[in-house]
Amino acid sequence: MAGWQNMMAFLLLPLLTLGTIDSIVSATVFTLQNSCNYTVWPGTLSGNGVAILGDGGFALSPGATIQLSAPAGWSGRFWSRTGCNFDDSGHGNCSTGDCGGLKCTGGGAPPVTLVEFTLASGNIVKDFYDVSLVDGYNVGLGVRPSGGSGDCQYAGCLADLNENCPKELQVTDSGTVVACRSACEAFNTPQYCCTGEHSTPEKCSPTDYSKMFKNACPSAYSYAYDDASSTCTCVGSNYLITFCPH
Repeated sequence: MAGWQNMMAFLLLPLLTLGTIDSIVSATVFTLQNSCNYTVWPGTLSGNGVAILGDGGFALSPGATIQLSAPAGWSGRFWSRTGCNFDDSGHGNCSTGDCGGLKCTGGGAPPVTLVEFTLASGNIVKDFYDVSLVDGYNVGLGVRPSGGSGDCQYAGCLADLNENCPKELQVTDSGTVVACRSACEAFNTPQYCCTGEHSTPEKCSPTDYSKMFKNACPSAYSYAYDDASSTCTCVGSNYLITFCPH
């Protein structure tokens, strides 16, 4: 359930009628931590209109953290933007992950590393989350649950994929590789995008490019149908989201 062609279905999962479970479930706290040696500008997007976290986007200096609370049933994504310049009104742009301004009202432009969540509500008793490289890679990203029960796996991409990005996938800024595109974005063919005659799991297999991403980051989505090894669940957890995890 990752990538643009599948994310809307992921974010628009029907929310069951809120019942007594919701009345006793406290808010989920996301702690965003910048472990990069440069400023990042996290972007946030709500997929179901429940809440906009952090006004959609903000700056996070090296070593800084911020906590955001999300209600039961929240569904959405976080990502990091780099190389941003904004004026006092929040107008401007970014080298990677751009969303048209400081406060995002839409998703980040690929290539961008994503973390995606659907939080428990009603009869949906588990949180679902993943780190995705389906839309490419710009910054390392990790998610660590705390205080929850169940599987509660760590998910993330610790490797710097920009260092070994194939030339045909590279995005450069002033001669430096700042992001690594997905093969879908680079070539826009059904084989790489899992569309048309390749729109089912049986017809869309891993490619050499997605295998490269998977080998570098085993717990992250590498292509649209990489669910089995990449979708994580947890019950009653808070989450630490780290940019440039070590």
